Amino acid sequence: MSTLHLEAWSESGLKILHRQNTPEMTEHLGGPETEQAIVDRHQRYLRLEGGQMLIVRLGEVAIGSVGYWEREWGGEDVYETGYGIFPEFGGHGYATEALRLVAHRAAARGARRYLHAFPHVDHVASNAVCRKAGFELVGKDSFEYPKGTWMESNDWRLDLSALGV
Repeated sequence: MSTLHLEAWSESGLKILHRQNTPEMTEHLGGPETEQAIVDRHQRYLRLEGGQMLIVRLGEVAIGSVGYWEREWGGEDVYETGYGIFPEFGGHGYATEALRLVAHRAAARGARRYLHAFPHVDHVASNAVCRKAGFELVGKDSFEYPKGTWMESNDWRLDLSALGV
């Protein structure tokens, strides 16, 4: 059986962003992005400070991405996380495991206590991933993503200090 692991974002990540840029994978994120937006996102991920964007691999096969980054939320400095596993790998717990792995990376950094995820309220699978990964549902909030588009999101929070890293 292959092992799930995270790998630093690299030039090969651009291919992942293209694979994730489908109506199915972006349904709850405002729809597919333009080619330039994908290239710009890839460049931001390569230069990301105060967090990490990572490639999720099952053995040698790239199956998606996960990451965390610094932000201010509710008057405090927190990390935010985002993840996307290709549909053909869905339903096997890979997104939950990737989220747990990235939470441990964020906790090891030691800079912030909480990691938040903001899936769309109607995105059943993404909300289930948060719950299964040990996040607590804080509430609902309006969230801007992508820039200029507001959506109703759930605010899930994980206390990184509880991970014992």
